[in-house]
Amino acid sequence: MSYVFGIDGGGTKTICLLMDDNQQVLGRGEAGPSNYQTLGIESAKQSIQFAIEQAVISANIKTDSHLNIEAICLGLAGVGRPKDLEIMQFLVQNLQLTNDLPVIISFQPRNIVVCSDSAIALVGGTGYPFGIAVISGTGSIVYGQNRQGTTKRVGGWGYVLGDEGSGYDIAIRGLQAALRCYDGRGDYTTLAEKFQVNLGLNTLEELVEVVYRRGWGVKEIAGLASIVDRTAAEGDRVADEIINGAVSELILATKTVISGLFSQTEEFEIALIGGVWSGEGNCRSRFEVAISAIVPNATVISPRHEPAFGAGLLALNSLKG
Repeated sequence: MSYVFGIDGGGTKTICLLMDDNQQVLGRGEAGPSNYQTLGIESAKQSIQFAIEQAVISANIKTDSHLNIEAICLGLAGVGRPKDLEIMQFLVQNLQLTNDLPVIISFQPRNIVVCSDSAIALVGGTGYPFGIAVISGTGSIVYGQNRQGTTKRVGGWGYVLGDEGSGYDIAIRGLQAALRCYDGRGDYTTLAEKFQVNLGLNTLEELVEVVYRRGWGVKEIAGLASIVDRTAAEGDRVADEIINGAVSELILATKTVISGLFSQTEEFEIALIGGVWSGEGNCRSRFEVAISAIVPNATVISPRHEPAFGAGLLALNSLKG
C-alpha cells in the first residue's frame, strides 16, 4: 500500500492529511501559516514540518510499522513562478521530521507536487482533476481544468486590483452604500442602521475610527459581508443590488473560464467554495439559475472534500507515473 501527504498551506494555517492509496484519511495535522513569501523559507518549513508530524501522530500508527510515504502535494497561495516551485521542492527535500515517528519518507522528485491553492481546492471540491472551482471568501478567484489538462484562472488579483464578488468586495460596497445614505447623496438603505448596531457605534461616523484607526485589515472588513447578505435577505433593495452585482461578477468570471476550457455539450462540475456561498442572500441559487441557462450540462455542487484532500489526491496521482 502507498501513503502520501496532502498539504493545504495558507496565510493563516497549514493543514496536512496522511492518506493511503484507497483515498482513506489516516491522520490530520494543523500548524501555523506556511506562505514562504511573507514568512520566509525557514518559518514556512517549520509549519509544514509540524503539520506533517501532527498528522502522523494523530494516525496512531504502530511504532514498528514504519509507513513508507512516497509522495507529497503542497497547495500554496501565490505559487506559480518556476522559482517558487524550486524553492518548495528544495524545502520538502530537506524536511527533518522527529526521529521517532513511525514513517519513512522516500519522495522521488516527480512525486513532490507543488501547485496553487486553487488547484487543490478544485480537486478537493469535485474529487477529480477537472471541473471548475468558484472561490469566494475574503477574496475571489475562478479556476478550472479540463480533461485534457488545460487550466485557466480568472481573478485572484487581490483586494486592490480585483476580488470582484468576494466578501471584501460585498462589504466595501455595503459600507459605501451606508455612508452615501447617511450623507443624503445615495438611496435609502437599512445598511446604515445595521452597520451601526452590529458594530456597536453611537453614530455611523465612528466607522472612521473602526476602519482606519483600529487598523482593520482585509479579513476584518470582509467579515462585514454577512451584514450586507442578511440585509439583502430581509428585502433591502440596495443590499440586494450589491449581492446581485457580486454574483454577476462571479458568473462573468465563470463564463470566461468555461469558454476557455469546455464545449457547450461537455459535462462537468462547478464547485462553489468559500463563505459567500453559505449566506442568507441566496447567492448560490442566483448563481445556479444563471449558469444553468448558459451551460445546461454543468452541475453546480458544494465541495465534496476540503482542499487538503485534493492535495492528497494529486499526490496519489503522481504515483501513477
